[in-house]
Amino acid sequence: MFSIMIHSGNLTHKTHYEILDVKEDASFEEIRACYRTAILNFHPDKMQITCETSKANESGCRFLEVQRAWEILGDSKSRALYDNDLQSMRQDSATAEDIRLEDLSIEDAGDVFELLYDCRCGDYFIIDSSELADMGYPLMKNGSEFFLQTPKSLPPVSVVLPCGSCSLKVRLLINADSKLQTALSN
Repeated sequence: MFSIMIHSGNLTHKTHYEILDVKEDASFEEIRACYRTAILNFHPDKMQITCETSKANESGCRFLEVQRAWEILGDSKSRALYDNDLQSMRQDSATAEDIRLEDLSIEDAGDVFELLYDCRCGDYFIIDSSELADMGYPLMKNGSEFFLQTPKSLPPVSVVLPCGSCSLKVRLLINADSKLQTALSN
């Protein structure tokens, strides 16, 4: 079974459950314990003053994400509403087709590589290497060949990619057996 990452535009958003690293059927006590651990790890007062600015900013953003997730999941009424919204988003993610990494082409976009799939409208479905790395699947380069490092410990995942122009979506399926060995497109 594939887990679902909510995908909006070209940004992949984690659910509040993923932010707190709990299952969707977790009890209140489990959610509270994970919240407390996460909030202590990312609290700005706990950060060392010698921290790099970018790391401090990242931890500050992570702290706010954890706090927001707790505000929603820590209250039974807001959690029920969130669960309903999450289920609706997943149902609304009807896709035109499922694609694999082997179906994508790669383009150099400066600091990142874009993985593209042609849409029938003439535009593209796009995900970039930084988004894949955020999900735990870094894109690696060996000479002129590219491959996706897929750790066996990560569960299979599917990412819904919208077209850049029309309303079509595709589901990109990624699992530990996925392979991507494509030369860079010009």
